[in-house]
Amino acid sequence: MTFRTPTGGAINRNTLLHFTFNGQSYTGHPGDTLASALLAHGVHEIGSSVKLGRPRGIVAAGSEDPTSLVQIEAPFSEPMLLATTVELYDGLVARGLAGQGRLSAEPDPARYDAKHEHCDVLVVGAGPAGLVAALTAARSGARVVLVDEQNQPGGSLLGTDEYLDDRPSAEWVADVVAELKTTPGVLVLERTTAFGMYQDGFVLALQKRTDHLGFAAPASVARQRVWRIRTKQTVLATGAHERPVVFADNDRPGIMLASAARTFLHRYGVLPGSRAVVFTTNDSAYCAAIDLAESGVDIALIVDARPEAPARLATECAARGIEVRAGRMVTGTEGAGRITAVQVGSEKIECDALLVSGGWNPVVSLFSQARGTLRYDAQLGAFVPGEDLPAVRVAGSATGELDLAACVRQGREAGEAAASGFTPGGQVPLPVSDSRCTARTGLVLWRVPGDEDTSFVDLQRDATVADVLRATGAGLRSLEHIKRYTTIGTAHDQGKTSGMIAAGIVAEALGVQLADQRPTTFRPPYTSVSFAALAGRNRGELHDPVRVTAIHPWHVAHGALFENVGQWKRPWYYPRDGEDLHAAVLRECRAARESVGMMDGSTLGKIDVQGRDAGKFLDLLYTNLMSTLKVGRIRYGVMCGVDGMVIDDGTVIRVGEERYLVTTTTGNAAKILDWMEEWLQTEWPHLDVHCTSVTEHWATIPLVGPKSRDVLAAVAPGLDVSNEAFEFMTWHDADVAGVPARVCRISFSGELAYEINVTAWHGLAVWEALMAAGEQYGITPYGTETMHVLRAEKGYPIIGQETDATVTPQDLGMSWAVSKKKPDFIGKRSFARAENNRSDRKQLVGLLPVDPNVLLPEGSQIVETDRLPEPPVRMLGHVTSSYPSAALGRTFALALVRSGHERIGETLYVPVEDELVPVTVTESVLYDKEGARRDG
Repeated sequence: MTFRTPTGGAINRNTLLHFTFNGQSYTGHPGDTLASALLAHGVHEIGSSVKLGRPRGIVAAGSEDPTSLVQIEAPFSEPMLLATTVELYDGLVARGLAGQGRLSAEPDPARYDAKHEHCDVLVVGAGPAGLVAALTAARSGARVVLVDEQNQPGGSLLGTDEYLDDRPSAEWVADVVAELKTTPGVLVLERTTAFGMYQDGFVLALQKRTDHLGFAAPASVARQRVWRIRTKQTVLATGAHERPVVFADNDRPGIMLASAARTFLHRYGVLPGSRAVVFTTNDSAYCAAIDLAESGVDIALIVDARPEAPARLATECAARGIEVRAGRMVTGTEGAGRITAVQVGSEKIECDALLVSGGWNPVVSLFSQARGTLRYDAQLGAFVPGEDLPAVRVAGSATGELDLAACVRQGREAGEAAASGFTPGGQVPLPVSDSRCTARTGLVLWRVPGDEDTSFVDLQRDATVADVLRATGAGLRSLEHIKRYTTIGTAHDQGKTSGMIAAGIVAEALGVQLADQRPTTFRPPYTSVSFAALAGRNRGELHDPVRVTAIHPWHVAHGALFENVGQWKRPWYYPRDGEDLHAAVLRECRAARESVGMMDGSTLGKIDVQGRDAGKFLDLLYTNLMSTLKVGRIRYGVMCGVDGMVIDDGTVIRVGEERYLVTTTTGNAAKILDWMEEWLQTEWPHLDVHCTSVTEHWATIPLVGPKSRDVLAAVAPGLDVSNEAFEFMTWHDADVAGVPARVCRISFSGELAYEINVTAWHGLAVWEALMAAGEQYGITPYGTETMHVLRAEKGYPIIGQETDATVTPQDLGMSWAVSKKKPDFIGKRSFARAENNRSDRKQLVGLLPVDPNVLLPEGSQIVETDRLPEPPVRMLGHVTSSYPSAALGRTFALALVRSGHERIGETLYVPVEDELVPVTVTESVLYDKEGARRDG
């Protein structure tokens, strides 16, 4: 049997679409949703409930539907979609769900992206109020963006047969949209849901661009797009959702909202059944009953819970043979699966559809997300916007106003206010409706007394009146607590139909006024958004992009093996034929200590800090003074968190009177820039400082070793590289291999060394020129492993290796880097804490295994005795770095040890497999303690 009307609906009846649901083949038309196409075939049961396994059908016609969850199987497997929002396409394969689906095991082949949009006025909702607001703002010359979740504008008009200005409402809508789309500066986004509203006019919206095309979707077009909209003013014309009434066995398929039945009729040409009962508390359901009756549905009875039925509408019903009973309620239903009868008191009335209207809930989610306060409207039985926000206007039924004339008037006023800074254009005429129904004059009714265990409040969560009363009986009073206790409002629909009812039942149970109750918090997203859409193009290789330096091709060509440091691919070591890591690193270390070596240091974080207060700002960030640094000089610095623990280190280069170049560790570059911006924007906004990342602008090449001066002199003949002219921790600008460069005397190895900085474009050419100039000295490229050995021999810490967020500069032996002159800096106050001054803090020391050939595993624990006692065993610390050393002719390690500075000379023990390896505690500097090699 077909439930498709012979005519009507906004569907293309000339084209037939074939689809499969639960293994059964069906047909539909373009313009259908999966839900409307199934209803056209008389299919009401979609799936089953998540806990109780009770059959579930279609309750609403849009995103507020709590039950019609399906799993799309083709063209791509996707779970937890609503049949009411899945647009039908040829070849669609779907199945109903028992409250939960499964993720696809295959990668999603679709593309997703994001786009930024700036506007003067954003209008959310393309119903009558939203369209008038958008057109009013557009005529003033404002840049306008109009978003709506439907595939066509019209809002509530799509579900009615109303005439506006004596013509079909669709014609009025088409004229408004046509003018909007041809007005410069106006962007109309259909199939676009504003799902999050944030501070400073930032709104996130999801556009479904090709979902409705199915197999015909072009691979080159993103399936979905997240719009990141910045707007000066927002008009929320988000409408209202009809809510049900709770009664016993109110969850059977075939029970749906009256407005949904009317929408399926007028928008899709589909009837909800052949014989229906209507249960209402307001006038709006009468229009649904009358329209359905005129389309051939036998309306067995209208049950009006109010003491008296509206006289005019009752007369119209009587003229169509529809019985109306006032002061009565539906008390239960029957049916094995789909509904077959309703109970009205002691009377049973057979039917295959029950249409319910318990009033209307304004859609205030975005308003609440914008930090707008809500107030309870006792006449409406719902929360409505309770205040005016400076940059947010609310219009239409979202305000609680359900009369179309008032809604469009509010829309025009909101559009005028939002575009108040622009020149008003021609005033938008307000359409006049012929609608005979209003929903404002209603009775607030949350539930009908009956079996509380089968009176469902949240159909998706199987949460009943009994669950709510159990929560209040347990002493819960807050709606937030009861929401979590019962899980009402936590499903995909976020309580769009259940949240207000639950609040009402709670208020009745506690004997309190809803006006005194705080509603539950509305949080983004308003509707479900896939992780794929949020990720956009940041997937696969772009999820965590691989960053390479300008010199990377040379490293690859010369056989370097790489390690990941942050997002960077850094050369780890350069093995020659027959060499393993150990042999290659020993060779590279020997070259750097005895002749000359070179590494690619371009990945070091580089932040350009400029402004009148730049020196003052850096003084507050670093533990030592930076403002006293002279132009042309460099200073090593340590940064601490507010707890006094080291978070990063690096150098500060003074480039000019109001300009510094700060270097950070590779892995912390983004973190430190964010750290700087956080303090500038939240604590010190008065400082005149600007920070810019320039990490990728510069290629940095450390040239290291006794012969480094000779190599540099060969390629920079105009630079005096003598110790007298080029002091340690200074910099000079010079041409290197014919390229403008900034050369710094910095050493992370303890050897004579230079860091050559050139623009990234010239990095490879300068690298190759240095390799050629150093060939006569046996110049050797080295990687990060050799860098670690060289710095560890000198006792230089690596942040994140010698530190673990519990280490202070004093623990590292760097008290010299903590200024005693500065009045304040981040972390200074924490240095006075008792915890930071304990004598048994872990401190950085060196370890020399008694057997010089034993390599201690990094991370190994350190104990005090040569025999392990019974657990628990007191650990003194752990090994942070451990290497074989060509310069020392043995293995060595760095470690964090309790009271380490007091234990120098002691023998401790490191458990390695089944042995306790004896080690001697030494100072952290193990090579060239006097620093004699620094100047060559």
